[in-house]
Amino acid sequence: MAGQGEHYFSATPQAASRIQAVQIKLSDLELELTSDAGVFSHGRLDAGTKVLLEHAPVPRVRGDILDLGCGYGPIALTFASRRKRARVWAVDVNQRALELVRDNAAAAGRGNVVASVPDDVPRDVRFAAIYSNPPIRVGKAALHQLLLTWLPRLLPGAAAVLVVHKHLGADSLTRWLSAQGFPTTRLLSERGYRLLEIRADAPSKE
Repeated sequence: MAGQGEHYFSATPQAASRIQAVQIKLSDLELELTSDAGVFSHGRLDAGTKVLLEHAPVPRVRGDILDLGCGYGPIALTFASRRKRARVWAVDVNQRALELVRDNAAAAGRGNVVASVPDDVPRDVRFAAIYSNPPIRVGKAALHQLLLTWLPRLLPGAAAVLVVHKHLGADSLTRWLSAQGFPTTRLLSERGYRLLEIRADAPSKE
């Protein structure tokens, strides 16, 4: 936690900066990223994020990619490296996280990453894929609103992939998404984490 009463999803973390490098080693690439206090998963690669990076399918269609709740950028930088011609939007409300993403993208030579607060993503942008280790702790209502805001922006044939721990409501979230018209399937379960795929078969809810 960034501080008493403060969360990693605060817009302007008050925690004193404590820069720490994070080594990401996957079967197809290695990255060294910078993390900081007041940002999700400071000083480490979150176990759920690792499950997503190791097992999430690459986009089925061409187009922009969204990392929703990007933190310091492990998902955004990984998929920007795997899909060098795709624009990857790294979206977060945490300004310190966005600065880290910009610095990490520059250090990795990934000019295809755009770090942005949600409201600065043009409304006409649609996504070939959405990847997220979503901020479950914002609460159910806020999480549901977040997903209902972004999932309708998937391109036809696209999919979103979320990683959620079973003890944090992965199975109930799966049922809720399907009930909202977003067919959701479990791709795998590893170390208690569910990897969920949501297909873009629902009508737009603009």
